[in-house]
Amino acid sequence: MKLTSLSLQDGHALPEKFAFAKIASDSPITLSDNENPHLAWSDAPEGTLSFAIICHDIDVPSQGDQVNKEGQTVPKDLPRVDFYHWLLWNIPATTSEIQEGTHCQGVTPRGKPGPNALEGMLHGLNDYTAWFAGDEEMEGQYFGYDGPCPPWNDERMHHYVFTVYALDSDSINLKGAAKGADVLAAIQSHIIDSASITCTYSLNPSVLA
Repeated sequence: MKLTSLSLQDGHALPEKFAFAKIASDSPITLSDNENPHLAWSDAPEGTLSFAIICHDIDVPSQGDQVNKEGQTVPKDLPRVDFYHWLLWNIPATTSEIQEGTHCQGVTPRGKPGPNALEGMLHGLNDYTAWFAGDEEMEGQYFGYDGPCPPWNDERMHHYVFTVYALDSDSINLKGAAKGADVLAAIQSHIIDSASITCTYSLNPSVLA
């Protein structure tokens, strides 16, 4: 199985337009275009009845007490955890690509609605739902794609893995607001192949230097 993209290049930096935030000139960061990237896949194995897409950041700090604080940095060697940016499943077997900007365009305070997506597909809750909990202006349920916004004081470059899974079931029975672990558990026994693209992104100028 192969995964390609007109938006992303494996092993290279993710373009700003697909990020939640970008570096600003007069403050650490500002909101970006936050569009979902184009993804196209081919050579799915025989028996594929549907597809699922998961995008996650593998470099999220396991502790948040130093995140985005002036005069402090998030140490490079701090243990890391996963942060899910996109969960999409029940993609028909006849579908072989997702067009750029069709599932997300811009930052939506309090999150986009879900779980229903285009053409009968379903979106899960990305991890901005937990990140913005307690924030008066941003708190809500964040369904679908929302791009990178790594801590602007993080010493580590972040890696974003976009994976398309070929599944042997035409429908994954997940109801309501499913999270990353829920989706992975539900599709695990149905995966017959997968392909990934990994991109990097940072909001820390010293990391990019």
